[in-house]
Amino acid sequence: MKIQKRRYELTDDEWERICSLFPVRGAGTKGRPYNDIRTTVNGIIWLARSGAPWRDLPERYGKWNTVYKCFAKWQKYGIFEKIFHELRIEADLQDISIDSTSCKAHQHSAGAKKGELTVM
Repeated sequence: MKIQKRRYELTDDEWERICSLFPVRGAGTKGRPYNDIRTTVNGIIWLARSGAPWRDLPERYGKWNTVYKCFAKWQKYGIFEKIFHELRIEADLQDISIDSTSCKAHQHSAGAKKGELTVM
């Protein structure tokens, strides 16, 4: 099934490489069957790449709480580690940026008492 790719989402090729890593609910298992695992995974990727909080997840990915529960369960089972190992094989390093910015904090931000002078 071809899905329109949006920003931060998996390509069809990437999805084909990792779709077998996710659990499939069989007949007789407890709980609701998964809606669309790819949509849930894309929601998790959207959150990771955008830096938004869980509650700001766009509705097209499903309920934020459902996506979070899937994330927590899959993280516990080590699925994301397997995905990273699979996708790193042909990683596109074009968009990687390394930032060595450093900043000094004011002495009071580190818990210094008011009125004390400290030498930096």
